[in-house]
Amino acid sequence: MGQLQNQVALVTGGSRGIGRAIVSALAREGAKVAFVYRGNVEAAQTLETEIAQQGGIAKAYQGDVSDPATAERIVEAVVAEWGRVDILVNNAGIIRDKLFLQMEAEDWNTVLQTNLGGAFAFCKAVARQMAFKQRSGRIINISSVAAEHVNPGQTNYAASKGALNSFTRALAVELARRNVLVNAVAPGFIETDMSQAVRSLAGEDNLKKWIPVRRLGQPEDVAAVVLFLAGPGAAYITGQVITVDGGLSLGAAHA
Repeated sequence: MGQLQNQVALVTGGSRGIGRAIVSALAREGAKVAFVYRGNVEAAQTLETEIAQQGGIAKAYQGDVSDPATAERIVEAVVAEWGRVDILVNNAGIIRDKLFLQMEAEDWNTVLQTNLGGAFAFCKAVARQMAFKQRSGRIINISSVAAEHVNPGQTNYAASKGALNSFTRALAVELARRNVLVNAVAPGFIETDMSQAVRSLAGEDNLKKWIPVRRLGQPEDVAAVVLFLAGPGAAYITGQVITVDGGLSLGAAHA
């Protein structure tokens, strides 16, 4: 039996990249996993099938996390299906990189509404269930090292992730007495579709020179930390931002 047997998890942005790895990891540990995808039906169905073939349980829900109504609708459906939500992973996120003087208000608003507003809406939708009905729960927000170690063209993205870190700490204080733990994971350069453009622009070999472990991260590297925070070993951890970047944020000179 896995360490999350009989628990129910909900993962946003779950059909690809880091989210996909998180869904798979939670399912392997015995959790029933609901995951949200925005538009790629094929990817969502493929993941459902793969997990079922491995003996796990996963169910896809279509929705755009930037729409506040999505969170209420999906959380209600998950509770109706499985009776509870033990673990929420706010993973859905987007980038709209542009230098600030070229950035339109829409680029700013869309990124903030998705990356920060989506997390707010899903936390709000599960908070009463976790805090008052269950008196237990884990919320894990996927942030980024970009919150502290910024790149040109990412004022919107950096702002969304910096705010997400502060939101995580503040929410952790409010929910702790109800045995709901709130933490964040901040990945560095991870090999995903979303990071492809940045990696191509910078050059992967060049990027590796800035990472002390000399490799890019894999989605599974992030999923492993999420799994720890969702499990029994993290019962006394809340309000923390755990960096998963191979040492990139240490700022060591490249050789």
